[in-house]
Amino acid sequence: MTTTRTLRGLAHDDPSVRLRTALAVGTDPEPSDVGTLVDRCAVEPDFSVREMLTWALTRHTPAATVPALVDEVRSDRAQARSQALHTLSKIGDRRAWPAITPALLSDPDDEVARSAWRAAVVLVPEGEEPALAVGLATQLGRGPRETRLSLSRALIALGEAMLPALGTAAAHPDPEVRAHALATEVLWRDPEAGFEFAVEEAKRVVALGGEGQGGR
Repeated sequence: MTTTRTLRGLAHDDPSVRLRTALAVGTDPEPSDVGTLVDRCAVEPDFSVREMLTWALTRHTPAATVPALVDEVRSDRAQARSQALHTLSKIGDRRAWPAITPALLSDPDDEVARSAWRAAVVLVPEGEEPALAVGLATQLGRGPRETRLSLSRALIALGEAMLPALGTAAAHPDPEVRAHALATEVLWRDPEAGFEFAVEEAKRVVALGGEGQGGR
């Protein structure tokens, strides 16, 4: 049984203590610990500790964790939303799907949006992939390289269901959107190409006034 004293270790100044505490809580999961773990995810500054907190939450039953995490994706704190979405993607319980709203897919915080994209492709119910692709495609052209790569990977994870949305985006008036759509298509057709090559190839096509083959 996890004691109050043990849980206090999650707030210790030393990240190694917090890491060991999260490991201990996950090793011997108790439903009463879920709220404390979720709350700590929202404020934990250390990446490794956050990953251990997520692992500890996955050790609990979805019945105990999913409702708390769904509530957390509505938080005003960006890290709380991002970490809750990340954890939901690791749990993979599709009952959380209704929590993946268009607002989250277009969250102004890049880390939250990236977590939402990853969670969405894990949780999307069968048959709803094309609609999700349309929602994801609205974010093409957004952010720096890592953000764009995350979105490309999410779209590619949907397989052929994303091609119509990608084809539409490849004709978008914004050249950044067109280039990102075409780069995603290059990666989908040739996963070994690498994102940098795909981007350069897409820019070349856009500069020449061409379009990719998405949706065809």
